[in-house]
Amino acid sequence: MTEIALFFAGAFLCNAIPHLAAGLRGEPFPTPFAKPHGVGPSSPLANFLWGSLNLAIGLVLLSRHPIAELFSEEAGLVAAGFLLLGAAMSYRFGKVRAERL
Repeated sequence: MTEIALFFAGAFLCNAIPHLAAGLRGEPFPTPFAKPHGVGPSSPLANFLWGSLNLAIGLVLLSRHPIAELFSEEAGLVAAGFLLLGAAMSYRFGKVRAERL
């Protein structure tokens, strides 16, 4: 169970970045609350709140399953979650942005 929690900690932390960045820059960006879901733009406030929730969940998961060493299996699981979700998001939102042009 710890392995799953660490993987998702990385995924939630990764997902927090674009939403917080869009919200803090005052730019719309897709969220699960957009219409259509995950494609349409959401307000900067919705992005800031969604990013903050993702950050909080990622940090709670890490606090309950701390990483003892930087180069460990646990750290690798967090990195895997971060990298896999980041790669999937960059591919998906790259397609969404290309369709808008």
